[in-house]
Amino acid sequence: MTNSNDKVYSSKAPEPVGLYPHARKVGNLLFLSGVGPREHGTKQIPGVELAADGSIISYNIEAQCHSVFRNVRTILEDAGSDWDKIVDVTVFLTNMKDDFAIYNRIYADYFKDNLPCRTTVEINCLPTPIAIELKVIATI
Repeated sequence: MTNSNDKVYSSKAPEPVGLYPHARKVGNLLFLSGVGPREHGTKQIPGVELAADGSIISYNIEAQCHSVFRNVRTILEDAGSDWDKIVDVTVFLTNMKDDFAIYNRIYADYFKDNLPCRTTVEINCLPTPIAIELKVIATI
């Protein structure tokens, strides 16, 4: 992990797809940039099958949920925080109708001991061919 002033760049999390850090520290708060399920060091997205043109043929929301939660945990730990210090989660889903029940069940497993505030919204797409992204605020 490198820390430039208040910017956090994790050497273990997926590389950002734009010009932004993995997180920013402000006082005792940690604001994570949007975190998706891509794997570190690759453009591989767990559970996603893509066509030659980059469109999504199929995806597994369960695999993506587990991967995005792993990525969030990695960034938190590299920034000096941890899972139990999450205070707010905004979840972006691209298919609320089909994916909410699965995501909600998995979310409940990960957050059963920590109940942060949560907002879940449906959006029509994300910058990469993923079905879920999290925006997280935690304490340090």
